[in-house]
Amino acid sequence: MEFEPLAIPDVILITPKVFGDDRGFFMETFRQSEFERHCGNYTFVQDNHSKSKQGILRGLHYQLDKPQGKLVRVTKGEVYDVAVDMRENSPTFGNWVGVHLSDANKQFLWLPPGFAHGFYVISQEAEFQYKCTDYYNPGDEYCIRWDDPVLAIDWPIVSGFYPALSEKDSAGQSLKDARKFS
Repeated sequence: MEFEPLAIPDVILITPKVFGDDRGFFMETFRQSEFERHCGNYTFVQDNHSKSKQGILRGLHYQLDKPQGKLVRVTKGEVYDVAVDMRENSPTFGNWVGVHLSDANKQFLWLPPGFAHGFYVISQEAEFQYKCTDYYNPGDEYCIRWDDPVLAIDWPIVSGFYPALSEKDSAGQSLKDARKFS
């Protein structure tokens, strides 16, 4: 596997080695020792799997009291995946990085605790899977607006598919007003 720190160095793009032929492919999707060497000593306690249609935008979510590190990937379709640094003491606080994750590129994105996370579905539908370093705690969930003007995230909106949001995501706060990691 290749581990590439992005513009926010704590966020790592992981590209697996894929061995394929006309029968299909094989790839290793996780190796604890390599993950620890490149991303840190984290334990995953929960795996999640979601399916969304084109134009769905989920996020930007985070938890404060029980922050989750997330190792994310797309197993069907394509999404634009975004991480926002919510750590006030970080030199990259308020910055974001975004990458295209798809079943074609088979890449993973590591977001350590302290980041808000969201994605926009580009393909007809997408299946998104992720490992978390802490359990989901609905009483500890916060949301930043996907279209916050301070963040100015350059979402690759598909023509005719303005983001469809959940009620919770529609009520997201601005970065300025949101609770942050200290």
